[in-house]
Amino acid sequence: MNKSVLDKLKILADAAKYDVSCASSGNKRTNAGGIGSASAAGICHSFTDDGRCVSLLKILMTNHCIYDCAYCINRRTNDRPRATMTVQEVIDLTIGFYRRNYIEGLFLSSGIIKNADYTMERLMLVAQKLRTEEHYSGYIHLKAIPGSDPELIRQAGLFADRLSVNIEIPTERQLQRLAPEKDFNSVLHPMNQIRNEIQLYKEERKKYRHTERFSPAGQSTQLIVGATPESDRQILSLASGLYNQQSLKRVYYSGYLPVNEYDKRLPALKTPPLVRENRLYQSDWLMRFYHFRADEILSPEQPFLDLEIDPKLAYAIRNLHLFPIDINRADYEMILRVPGIGVQSARMIVDARRFRRLNSLHLKKIGVVMKRAQYFITCNELPARHRDWDPTILRTHLIHESKTKHRKADNSQLSLFHWPEPVETASQLSFHYKH
Repeated sequence: MNKSVLDKLKILADAAKYDVSCASSGNKRTNAGGIGSASAAGICHSFTDDGRCVSLLKILMTNHCIYDCAYCINRRTNDRPRATMTVQEVIDLTIGFYRRNYIEGLFLSSGIIKNADYTMERLMLVAQKLRTEEHYSGYIHLKAIPGSDPELIRQAGLFADRLSVNIEIPTERQLQRLAPEKDFNSVLHPMNQIRNEIQLYKEERKKYRHTERFSPAGQSTQLIVGATPESDRQILSLASGLYNQQSLKRVYYSGYLPVNEYDKRLPALKTPPLVRENRLYQSDWLMRFYHFRADEILSPEQPFLDLEIDPKLAYAIRNLHLFPIDINRADYEMILRVPGIGVQSARMIVDARRFRRLNSLHLKKIGVVMKRAQYFITCNELPARHRDWDPTILRTHLIHESKTKHRKADNSQLSLFHWPEPVETASQLSFHYKH
């Protein structure tokens, strides 16, 4: 790798770290004599469903940008090192890193240079040449640039595994305040196109076996958390609507990093709101896998997530009138709402109780976390423990119990590294040898 490309890589890889919308492939493209594989693989430092951490060459094609978004490190008014990769340079980097086993795929985004069409065409050409000239079958994730020609986005979807369009700011009003050159329509238009194209190619594939796949791993987006005053309820309502209307695979939440502290439109944060970001991811998980609705997780009276307890436990404490449930009679949807019971455990409970009534010992073997679940369930010999608790007292008790558990875990870890005091004197040394 020559020095000029290495210098570009350092600048553009650093600039790309603010985009968190990465996910596993979801595609099983066969490899017909080429290189790379997207089968059960994923992208840069992202965990797949089976727990593996996989890597990606994650870069911007350029960090030049014609926009001046207040929250973006690459805004045009920032005085910072700039670089632009050619199409061939990105291709050579991807193939070179793949052959050295550094990466398993490519995540390629870009600042907007010249105009949306020019930028989108360059991104599309990278994917096209990797597939057709290099015969690369690994994972490719491309950004779909708002405002670009629909035909360019269609071509990109035929070569990429996943496309994403970042909304970034959860409400139109705040987007106009921080990025007046952007609007929701320009973001939603390519989202609609990608959704429709995915559905169209799925239908075509049912009729014609060799129909090309269009963005087989779907599409995703990113929301910035903490740069604007929206509540968690507004953010989750938007995410829920995107899942239902746009059939998104993932919504990613990025805690706002104070990169442009001089801009008075931005909040005076010193550190990103990582706990809030984590709670939003947990809530997102509840919506996608536990059949929760956004209005069940948060309400107008409580628009922000509890930062001390996870959203599923917070829901159960707020709705003690729904509990306890009889684990031997409750339906699957209600079992999923019990803290300490996951999707797999809920399915095993429904299957197992067809053969016998379950007790607490059975639940432990299934994998239920009884320290939490015991307050919200009954079974053969387990009484309803929560009836004696006020919601506030129960919440305090569970927080205290969790902190005590963590302290014990920390102490047990420290004991692994506890060594006896060193022997310093000759008499002590003699004693140790004799005994």
